Amino acid sequence: MTVRRWLPIIGVLLQLGFQGGATAQMRGHGGPVRALAVAPGGGLAVSGGFDQAAILWTIEAGTALTVLRYHDGAVNAVAALADGGFVTASEDGRIALWRAGQAEPERVFSEHGGPVVGLAVSPDGLSLASASWDGTARIRPLAGGPARVLEGHQGNVNAVAFLPDGRFVTAGYDATVRIWPLPDDRDGAPVVRTLPTILNALAVLPDGEIAAAGGDAIVRLMRPDGPVRAEIDVGPNPVIALAPSPDGTRIAAATAGGAVAVIDRAQARILHRLVGPGLPVWSVAWRPDGRELLTGGSDRLIRRWDARSGEPIGPLAMVRPVDPLAAWHGDRGAEVFRACVACHALRPEDSPRAGPSLAGVIGRRIATVSDYRYSDALKGMDIVWDARTIARLFEVGPARYTPGTRMPEQTITSADDREALVRFLERATATP
Repeated sequence: MTVRRWLPIIGVLLQLGFQGGATAQMRGHGGPVRALAVAPGGGLAVSGGFDQAAILWTIEAGTALTVLRYHDGAVNAVAALADGGFVTASEDGRIALWRAGQAEPERVFSEHGGPVVGLAVSPDGLSLASASWDGTARIRPLAGGPARVLEGHQGNVNAVAFLPDGRFVTAGYDATVRIWPLPDDRDGAPVVRTLPTILNALAVLPDGEIAAAGGDAIVRLMRPDGPVRAEIDVGPNPVIALAPSPDGTRIAAATAGGAVAVIDRAQARILHRLVGPGLPVWSVAWRPDGRELLTGGSDRLIRRWDARSGEPIGPLAMVRPVDPLAAWHGDRGAEVFRACVACHALRPEDSPRAGPSLAGVIGRRIATVSDYRYSDALKGMDIVWDARTIARLFEVGPARYTPGTRMPEQTITSADDREALVRFLERATATP
């Protein structure tokens, strides 16, 4: 669904905010909530999910204004613009710029050759930066014009941020933080700092201090020229996302273990932890007054927290998602399928997920689920899913059997396990 009814008023709400009855959770995504951003007015939030959707929310009411289904992959990053627009970026390599009153993106940037996983807006609001698993970061003027391409990372670039003076910071899988010179300093080389771990997240504070974190669960505070000033261990689980408070006094660090550490930056210590149901927290964002945090996690919920006390706002549902395979306990095929259940629903009534529904898959032609956006490569293939083709898919792997797929690469080496998976799917996905 595209933006139709709500876009004409979104710009007003972004600026003025929205008042209503408080709710503790926002429900709507069919998969983990991968990205979050709060609009400058504080009343609206934008979220992106593994279900390929972006959702606009009124925070106080906990209501989804609209669900946007434009991208052909997980929505990994979102950003809100000061003028009422917003930006979404996806696993499909595309970045979409949206404006109030338009039913489709105003512009789409498709220069990246891999998933886009990070976005940042410059302090003056004139430029947009992106980080991609194609090994590059790009900076493009929002008013139009060519993008500046930053190359040098050895592998995925996972995070991007702007320094207050307009310089640019990137972090990546190669464990480096790179501080890039200003655009007019074309001959200047970046400052490169190698840290002891792969890096997933960056945050830049108002005074230019840099926070970086990743696999070893340590948040490192770095001066704008690169030296590490302090280290805060928020373990035991890797840090997935970082967000600085609007006044720069605190940093929120979201972890794969389900907790979010709120750090006092000056004292380099943890003030408190936001403790949810124990599932990975993929995204975190502050409201403009610094008194409230939003988190998005693998339970498909956006949660609201009092940033000063660490307590949830309103009742906090702590129930883990229902196990969709509970009815198949002891079935070997169901256990093999467990690696797939996060991305694929089995029944027509199940909520949408990152991959297409498998309801009725046996006998169905590839790339024909009506409400799912497939890659062009899959649409041209002559495959009908049955016991033979499904087994072959996992024998040789998706990359070989269905080139151009966005499905994660995986194989099942055991012929018995492939057979068990096929028999399970024949039973579990049958429709009346």
